[in-house]
Amino acid sequence: MTKLTAIGVAALLAALPSLAHANDTMAELAAGGLTFVYADDVSMKSEDLYISPKQVRVDYVFHNEGKTDRTTVVAFPMPDIEGSGDFVVSVPNPDSDNFMNFSVMVEGKQVTPEVDRHAFAVDVDVTQELKDHNIPLLPFGDPTGKALAALPKELQADWISRGIIIPMEYDDGSGMKTDYVPVWKLKTTYWWRTTFPAGRDLHVAHRYTPSVGASAGLIFVAPEAANPFSGEDFDREQQKYCFDDNFLRAVSKRIDAAKAQESYLQESWISYILTTGGNWGGSIDRLHLTIDKGDPDTLVSFCGDGVKKTGPTTFEMTAENYYPEHNIDIALIGHPSE
Repeated sequence: MTKLTAIGVAALLAALPSLAHANDTMAELAAGGLTFVYADDVSMKSEDLYISPKQVRVDYVFHNEGKTDRTTVVAFPMPDIEGSGDFVVSVPNPDSDNFMNFSVMVEGKQVTPEVDRHAFAVDVDVTQELKDHNIPLLPFGDPTGKALAALPKELQADWISRGIIIPMEYDDGSGMKTDYVPVWKLKTTYWWRTTFPAGRDLHVAHRYTPSVGASAGLIFVAPEAANPFSGEDFDREQQKYCFDDNFLRAVSKRIDAAKAQESYLQESWISYILTTGGNWGGSIDRLHLTIDKGDPDTLVSFCGDGVKKTGPTTFEMTAENYYPEHNIDIALIGHPSE
């Protein structure tokens, strides 16, 4: 059985200016693949996974080893989204209930999944209460903020006391203002029923827009230290993304260039929850992974075995008889988006 291990793979290309300190940070949401009620007679013959900053594509081939058709619920759990007054979460499409633009096809035909959405404040389900007052369930975005601001003062006070919202006071130059920030947690799952025919393959594909976290500057670099690649932040990220010596030498060159050009790099991250593949019977017969960094000038680092560079922006690996024990975390270093 092949298992993914933390062997470093770092891809680097042409020089890009870099500055070292991080300040504003946007967190990413880790999404992954499909899950369903465990059944040892349905196996995953192959998973073809493509991850880029613009899109995640997953193509599966399942096989029902049993003698009878198996109909079950298949689900795609979206990452939990929790409101906060302290940081911003990267949400690809915040004005839509389908905030990661999820779509699914079975045997080449589009499927319209059901959606289960629940909002929790201090572990209490407040979904219906939010709906009763026409509050969007997504705890981010202008529509949610405007709807909360329009609530009666008595209701705002009640929701503050119950941990549903918090008041954030600030002075915008014209006097003190108060925003009411949602702090509930939204759980969203798309699901549908699928029949796995006895003794046959079933092809399932899904697509979504990933949540890409970002920081202005490089979190893992300590610019004032004698060794800029040291400290707790560096140790944590090196373990998570498997930085190797070539990658760190390239980062050093970018830092030197930044000092002359008064520029900086942006550190971004994409996470993919691969371990949900363990819900299917047995291991994955064949996993094919493609990482596409998008821009040839971007530096990328992630953990994997046998990764090969296959194009100006793409890196691929294949594993046989693979049992998912680790998720995929990708670090991207490049210019901030305009």
